[in-house]
Amino acid sequence: MRFNEDADLDVSQVEDLRGSGGGVGGRVAIGGGGLGIVGLVIYFLFSQFGGVQLPATPSFGLDQVEQGGRVDNSRLAEECRTGADANTKQDCALVAVINSIQGYWKQQFASSGRTYQAVPTNFFRGGVNTRCGSATSDVGPFYCPADSEVYIDLGFFTELRQKFGAQGGTFTQAYVLAHEYGHHVQNLLGTSRQVRGNATGPTSGSVRLELQADCYAGAWANHATTTPTSSGKPLITQVTQQDINGALDAAARIGDDFIQSQLGGRRVDPSQFSHGSSQQRQKWFTTGLRTGNPAACDTFRTNDLG
Repeated sequence: MRFNEDADLDVSQVEDLRGSGGGVGGRVAIGGGGLGIVGLVIYFLFSQFGGVQLPATPSFGLDQVEQGGRVDNSRLAEECRTGADANTKQDCALVAVINSIQGYWKQQFASSGRTYQAVPTNFFRGGVNTRCGSATSDVGPFYCPADSEVYIDLGFFTELRQKFGAQGGTFTQAYVLAHEYGHHVQNLLGTSRQVRGNATGPTSGSVRLELQADCYAGAWANHATTTPTSSGKPLITQVTQQDINGALDAAARIGDDFIQSQLGGRRVDPSQFSHGSSQQRQKWFTTGLRTGNPAACDTFRTNDLG
């Protein structure tokens, strides 16, 4: 994956909380993203968290300074100016990816007469407080519908390689972020509110939400090299087949069946699926990638989830 060295980065789409000691608390009620990826392991092994809980009326207020700690983007603003920085620094690459994903959804919403509401990704370390509650890094990347923001401890990507055995790479990281922004899109469109409670199973609402978010990530990937951002230029110049393979590998390793059997050492129990099997996750990411059309991602009107 390569970035346009002349394109400008917009660091305002990231809230850097890593130096603030944002705080660690108890449970976090996460909508859309469920428990995140690492949180799934904790769920299956220790049953530490409850289920998906969605607020009746999502709030779009931005109060991360009070909720999550002090925002300090000064280092990012200094180091992450253009795509050239994204080609050499992980933090800057993620800023570029976030810019691209949100640029894509801005276009998609505009094409159907809607307005996309851009929201930041919060980089935190150790733990963070949100309107959905407090979370440690073990929860993994997640989207909080109550404040409509994405949260991630960047150390997660090391966990994904070392504990899950994923190939890793910048595009794999992009897939993870694009999935979380898929949940933001679901929140804006009202899709998330169709799913209530903590029901599980291979055709449950929670699984359908997750597979649709994977599909949305694939739709963005299809347009990644042609989507202009605020600079007027596409930030991403190259996505290779190796990049795609890395994303599909990650999708397989965060499937419910893989986590239950390979990481949990348990017999696969489809009745406990909350995110979808490895095959399902690969299928729906591929569906979005192949079609490039979010309309092809309607996992709620099909009996064939894969």
